[in-house]
Amino acid sequence: MRMTRTLNKVMLIGNVGRDPELKYTPSGIPVSSFRLATTETWRDRDGNVQEHTEWHTIVAWRGLAEVIHKIVKKGARVYIEGKIHSRTYEDKNGQKKVFFEILADNMLMLEYKKSKTAGTEQDSENTSTIDFESDFDVDSGEFDEPDDLLFSDDEKTNF
Repeated sequence: MRMTRTLNKVMLIGNVGRDPELKYTPSGIPVSSFRLATTETWRDRDGNVQEHTEWHTIVAWRGLAEVIHKIVKKGARVYIEGKIHSRTYEDKNGQKKVFFEILADNMLMLEYKKSKTAGTEQDSENTSTIDFESDFDVDSGEFDEPDDLLFSDDEKTNF
């Protein structure tokens, strides 16, 4: 018997690397994106603590995009459920690259803390901030990736 069903399911718990961006397709559909860091920690055979952080691009559409943009902030700890999606693009040198992202179906806030802003207390999601390690410029604090990677005109209409 041949199996014909497949499964593309991702569940992540991690920290948001920067505030989500909200953009709109030409037809007015909201699209939000942000980076999520997941970190694995272990001890090597010498007893030293080792750590590896994996960065994921999260993309949400429609109502979920608007909710994420309103309540998710840099440093927040969130649970994301969705599926892996890949795209190809050409970099500045004309090299073909593959880009993977998580298309979010569901999001849950996992931490809710009080923080002080300008002398007043306000509700916010705060954890330690982690910066994107690959393509992240430490000096400028900016991500070095083409904006069209997240929101190319061709991809906007394919969902």
